[in-house]
Amino acid sequence: MVFFLGKVLALLTQPLVWVATLLALALVVLGYRPLWGRRLVGLALAVLLAMGWQPLPHFGLQLLERQTAELPVDADLSGYVGVIVLGGGLDAGWIAQAHPQPALNGAAERMTMTVALLRRNPQLRVVFTGGEGTLVGGGPSEAERARVFFDSLGVPASQVAYESQSRTTYENAILTAQMPGIDKTQRWLLLTSAWHMPRSMGTFAKAGWNVTAYPVDYRTGSAPQWLEYGLRDGADRWQTLLHEVIGSISYRMAGRI
Repeated sequence: MVFFLGKVLALLTQPLVWVATLLALALVVLGYRPLWGRRLVGLALAVLLAMGWQPLPHFGLQLLERQTAELPVDADLSGYVGVIVLGGGLDAGWIAQAHPQPALNGAAERMTMTVALLRRNPQLRVVFTGGEGTLVGGGPSEAERARVFFDSLGVPASQVAYESQSRTTYENAILTAQMPGIDKTQRWLLLTSAWHMPRSMGTFAKAGWNVTAYPVDYRTGSAPQWLEYGLRDGADRWQTLLHEVIGSISYRMAGRI
């Protein structure tokens, strides 16, 4: 039930859903309240136009990303036992089901940086945690798809463990701790997108993990591009920001952070 409610909230974080809802309401009231109908259409248009201006979501995402320090690729990691990689860097299972090659998405650095870390620090273990996070899923779990990716790059199978049941960040922390041979009190790196790191670190720390943030997949630079405009990219940035903010609020209310 909690998982279902989370997906409903995720739907509501999509700005295009707001636009569609406003237009649907306009159609409903237009016949008997023409003025209100026109106002709703105007509001929908204003939301749509504002959505494409990139600096608006830039500041929110930057605030999330700057909450954890960025570690250099050549950082000394000799004191760590391994790296926990959160799922989210691979395309959906139904896509993988139709193609033999591993398919990465916009958060691909979660996968590629893991391989880069292993090449510089071959003593590290990797624990990939991710099941199927969609309501109506299909195909292999994300952990199975991750295995295909790591195998294709020659990462030794003995160096990577996979947790394939978790669907949320909270389940990542809880179910990974239950894996055989995992000691959450040892020093681990936690690797996920920089904008997702504050909630991830809070969740894992609450679950008793001894983790250090290794953020990747940055979406902002040092300063916004004031003239950057695009409806597709704007909608994606707004959805990412709102999803993470609402997710953090709900996690705090549930005592998971």
